[in-house]
Amino acid sequence: MSEKADKKRVLITGAAGFLGSHLCDRFLKEGYHVIGMDNLITGNIKNIEHLFPSKDFEYYHHDVSRFVHVPGKLDYILHFASPASPIDYLKMPIQTLKVGSLGTHHLLGLAKEKRSRMLIASTSEVYGDPTIHPQPEEYWGNVNPVGPRGVYDEAKRFQEAITMAYHNFHGIETRIVRIFNTYGPRMRLDDGRALPAFMSQALNGEDLTVFGDGSQTRSFCYVDDLVEGIYRLLLSDYHLPVNIGNPQEITLMQFAEEILKLIPGKSKIVYRPLPTDDPKQRRPDITKAKNILGWEPKVERAEGLKITLDYFKKELGK
Repeated sequence: MSEKADKKRVLITGAAGFLGSHLCDRFLKEGYHVIGMDNLITGNIKNIEHLFPSKDFEYYHHDVSRFVHVPGKLDYILHFASPASPIDYLKMPIQTLKVGSLGTHHLLGLAKEKRSRMLIASTSEVYGDPTIHPQPEEYWGNVNPVGPRGVYDEAKRFQEAITMAYHNFHGIETRIVRIFNTYGPRMRLDDGRALPAFMSQALNGEDLTVFGDGSQTRSFCYVDDLVEGIYRLLLSDYHLPVNIGNPQEITLMQFAEEILKLIPGKSKIVYRPLPTDDPKQRRPDITKAKNILGWEPKVERAEGLKITLDYFKKELGK
């Protein structure tokens, strides 16, 4: 049997996005044949251009909300296609709902046909504006299904439900990762989330926009740590949801101050009204990830921010 036929094959949807592109890198490094799929509504081909010369990488320009076919065997499917920042899913509410529902349905059908193991990218947003802190996987969440964020939150909650249904009814091997705030190179500068917004504003000499009074908290996980957690979860035998994120919590006000220290200049902090249904607290309980996967984040925020800042400077030509 040829070396190529021997290689495990993995399909990664949302491959040209921030997380998808880092996953492509990791699986190629681990010796897999990687099929990247993206329709580029929020992804950027630049994120995966460096992979095109590899004989073990192929790219399909396709929207998974439509029927998905991939020739040949598939060992694993990682479903990371979806607008993921509020700025995107508020602009594209229907596409967000479709990729979480129809897209997941099509890929689970493909997993059934190919007998593949499938991992879905869920999110801490399934917990909504949480009444329990930190959030364990057993917490059912506090979500407004008809609010502006409902299109993303409910798409992801449905995604988890249909994935469990395929696992229980069809015996598909499935994995569910609930991703908390992640950062690193290849984030979009206009992503709208706190870290890219603060860094872009500070680098451009603009004031940093903090919503509300800045007392709401977030937990930031560096992308390499997140990818390691996802890789371990995929290869584990655990099929229920697992939180992957950094439990080190910080208020957005403290975070804005950290960025101002990192990027000295004339920028100051200005306040804007809090968006509807914006979560007040966000911190993962990672007990399961530690116990089941032997995983916890390794990269300190100061180190991760420095690497991310270098990337942002290059992108902005600073």
